[in-house]
Amino acid sequence: MRAWALGTGSSGNALVLEAGDGRVLVDAGFAPREMARRLRAIDVAPESIEALIVTHEHHDHARGAAACAAKWQWHTYASAGTWPSLDPRPRPGTSFVSGATLDLRTMSVRTVRVAHDAAEPVALVATARDSGERVGIVYDVGHATRSLVDALSRLDALVLESNHDEGWLRAGPYPPSVCDRIAGPFGHLSNRAAADVAVSCAHRGLASVVLAHLSRRCNSPQLAQTSVRAALGKTAFRGELRVSGPDAPVAIPLGVDRPQQFSFGW
Repeated sequence: MRAWALGTGSSGNALVLEAGDGRVLVDAGFAPREMARRLRAIDVAPESIEALIVTHEHHDHARGAAACAAKWQWHTYASAGTWPSLDPRPRPGTSFVSGATLDLRTMSVRTVRVAHDAAEPVALVATARDSGERVGIVYDVGHATRSLVDALSRLDALVLESNHDEGWLRAGPYPPSVCDRIAGPFGHLSNRAAADVAVSCAHRGLASVVLAHLSRRCNSPQLAQTSVRAALGKTAFRGELRVSGPDAPVAIPLGVDRPQQFSFGW
């Protein structure tokens, strides 16, 4: 299995999962031209994508869903709550109830309801049919529920929101109401909260943790890495810790014996 974050953050999110000869895109937060440019950077043809899974309807995750699906005939999956909130709605498409497992050609994708201020947002755990490798993808989460943490066990790679530093958030440019929403139980994970989730998922076989969806105004790659690295240093985790930024693809390592072809920094 191989995976790449094409970009994460408030300006857009998209991630490619590849198992065998099958490819799936998670979220389409970029318009078709930008999506094609980012896919070309990892040598992936847009036409080779078989399916698009939208985690929730917010603009930075879904703005390109309908246009990309129409241009390249991607079959789109979204939760029953997310589907009617997409405007316009992608075609062709299928809705599912959060908690369902999507049985795709070369991988299965378990969906897990998460705590965020969207209609029916989900995290994902994708498992390759041929190798059994597992990748967890957790965006836009106010707090980690027990069901989410349980679903993230025995992963080979974890892509995890680490949105803000709590001190920077309160000292930053946002009014108190916005700070309360971001830091609230249906907002976004702080670096400290992300570290707690990473620790709960840590084991010796976890090849990588990729921190995602960092705020440009209330965080930095250095702050996020320092917080999560310190926490993971007390666990059995011996993999790579990377940061996915908004501007360039980042490879998601799944094991030392399966080198990734591309790796780009923040």
